[in-house]
Amino acid sequence: MTTILEMRNITKTFPGVKALDDVNLSVEAGEIHALVGENGAGKSTLMKVLSGVYPHGSYDGAITYQGEECRFSGISDSERLGIIIIHQELALVPLLSIAENIFLGNERATNGIIDWNETFSRTRELLAKVGLKESPTTLVTDIGLGKQQLVEIAKALSKEVKLLILDEPTSSLNETDSEALLNLLLEFKARGISSILISHKLNEIAKVADTITVLRDGSAVSTLDCGTGTISEDDIIRDMVGRSLTDRFPPREPKIGETVLEVSNWTAHHPIHSDRKVVDDVSLHVKRGEVVGIAGLMGAGRTELAMSLFGRAYGVNISGEVKIDGRKVDVSTISRAIDNGLCYVTEDRKTYGLVLEETIRRNIPLANLPGVANGIVLDSEKETAVARDYRDRVRIKSSSIGQEVINLSGGNQQKVVLSKWLFAGPEVLILDEPTRGIDVGAKYEIYAIIAQLAASGKAIIVISSEMPELLGITDRVYVMNEGRFVGELPTSDATQEKIMAMIIRAGHRNRGNSDV
Repeated sequence: MTTILEMRNITKTFPGVKALDDVNLSVEAGEIHALVGENGAGKSTLMKVLSGVYPHGSYDGAITYQGEECRFSGISDSERLGIIIIHQELALVPLLSIAENIFLGNERATNGIIDWNETFSRTRELLAKVGLKESPTTLVTDIGLGKQQLVEIAKALSKEVKLLILDEPTSSLNETDSEALLNLLLEFKARGISSILISHKLNEIAKVADTITVLRDGSAVSTLDCGTGTISEDDIIRDMVGRSLTDRFPPREPKIGETVLEVSNWTAHHPIHSDRKVVDDVSLHVKRGEVVGIAGLMGAGRTELAMSLFGRAYGVNISGEVKIDGRKVDVSTISRAIDNGLCYVTEDRKTYGLVLEETIRRNIPLANLPGVANGIVLDSEKETAVARDYRDRVRIKSSSIGQEVINLSGGNQQKVVLSKWLFAGPEVLILDEPTRGIDVGAKYEIYAIIAQLAASGKAIIVISSEMPELLGITDRVYVMNEGRFVGELPTSDATQEKIMAMIIRAGHRNRGNSDV
């Protein structure tokens, strides 16, 4: 094979932090090279150096691409050579069409006038290459996340990509969309396009990667050849975290008490299509010290249930009853839900869970400002004390509590979100995809926090798309399909096969009823 890329002795320092320390990376032409490591290991930083986001001169070391040393001053320099990076947060404009997004900044124009015939024709060709049948004029806001990810890849193809960098491309996708994207990478490989894949999903990496480079604490600790067939997930994890995770989930002895949360006949309708139920007559209960999971496929209504319970943050025409400690409570607004001890950790921490441009010190008290105030005036000393307490308690890795949360790793951002809600003093905590986009080491720490909360007597609901996670940390699992609960199992008796069978049988029943 021909080496297409060599990064030699790359060192990148931010104030007070060495993000990359003498890293070497080599990528062959037409291979899929996976880059793995814990959050904060330096993966995204290394790719930003490669793509010119961090320009030459802001780091030490050398980049050689297709035999030539490169000194990129910006991302446009790397794109001209066919190095295209697709970030975890997609760079699409929702209210522009697919065609406009694909050629944004790279318009098909003659004498300053856009040639729409060529734009639409070329867009159709590119969409066909990534397996999309949408019209070029379709607005990006009208397609799902999986298709948006494919539009980003079509955009990369429009720039004649030779080396495609994907940063956590499947973190927000369901299994079907993830599978389609991975198959597309294999197709690109067959066409001679090289890819660098950053992912925490080791099963996906095992499926497509030819080589794996593991980063830990800013250094490349190993490069593994997947062709040998002797690499296991345990080997990768050991290199990632510097120790063996013999058990993916912390040991726990449940001490389950009396019922804390009771939800009866809960129904919610879609906020726009108000004739459609997104939650249909759901009843559930959670006991003190119990961790209850909600399993289901994408679109089953799990998040809609959680958000409608939490102050009616989602849905209209909501009905049903909520009791906490046997007392009927009003959860009709977010503030009332919080006052009654019900809190919700969103699946989208960056949009809804955090104020990204603010510091750890300012984010942690947000759900309980009276707790850091004297009357109506914030007390900066109390704010500082609370932030330091939770930083130590949940082990948030940061330079200080004055660090902006946008500069934290995903796992540490999630710990800040958890700290915010823990400071609000909940009796019931709903965790929606609590480990999404987080590496295995940070996942273990989040699981340990959940176990500690349960041991302290909190009632916890976990929504997760990862079946092994649900089966590893819960005591009981509800199974949800098309807005309804279709089954309930003690985790000791639950398997992925049993849960999927419940979902499939419920789907058959629903289709049968619709045919009557």
